[in-house]
Amino acid sequence: MRAVVQRVIRASVMINGNVQSAIKSGLMILLGIEDADGPDDIQWLSNKLINLRIFNDANGVMNLSLMETRGDILLVSQFTLFAATKKGNRPSYIRASKPDIAIPLYESMIIQLEKELGKRIYTGLFGADMQVDLLNDGPVTIVIDTKHKDL
Repeated sequence: MRAVVQRVIRASVMINGNVQSAIKSGLMILLGIEDADGPDDIQWLSNKLINLRIFNDANGVMNLSLMETRGDILLVSQFTLFAATKKGNRPSYIRASKPDIAIPLYESMIIQLEKELGKRIYTGLFGADMQVDLLNDGPVTIVIDTKHKDL
């Protein structure tokens, strides 16, 4: 599983000109899923996301987690995070899971995040053509890959 995590002041997802979901302060997370992902990846990544200390404390130091700030999450599936660009100019998405594998894992991630954070997780719509709007705070953007936990 690969996540692009952005600390945001606000974020929203539109589908066909209508707002699907919107949050204020919190995390905008783009999530890519590959066939090798499973329950251990969901557990590890969920825990990492809600405990990542990237929010400012009273002294302006990134020392607080989403759990502590009670911010929101907007989670959007994005198969292009597994784009392979080594050959040619047209990316290959062969590593990205097909919907029959990705959808259950995406839904499990939503359930796990809701359980750990204790609140609703806002989402896009899997497979839809979405327009994402956000105001990155900092900017703070972090890439997390469950297959590279040492980075």
